[in-house]
Amino acid sequence: MRRGGGELETEVADRAAPVVLGHADALPDGGTLVVVSHGGTIRTTIGRLLGLESYHWEGLGGLSNCCWSVLGEGARGWRLLEHNAGTLPEPVLGDDD
Repeated sequence: MRRGGGELETEVADRAAPVVLGHADALPDGGTLVVVSHGGTIRTTIGRLLGLESYHWEGLGGLSNCCWSVLGEGARGWRLLEHNAGTLPEPVLGDDD
């Protein structure tokens, strides 16, 4: 359903997912792609990359401000490794610190 005359979630995913895939395909082996956007765009793009029907995208939940999700490419496609993460792991300090 169109909210306030804006794009449908499926239209957002139609635009965003190919851009993400194009950049991911251009990465060198072992490279990392960082995508920054609004939470709704990220959620719909993740849903599309995971192959979920748009009806199920809401099940991913929102993405809070300054949080991130991590996807990895597996043998059978994309996998959601983390979602709505908000803190970095504690640094490990060596004996010389």
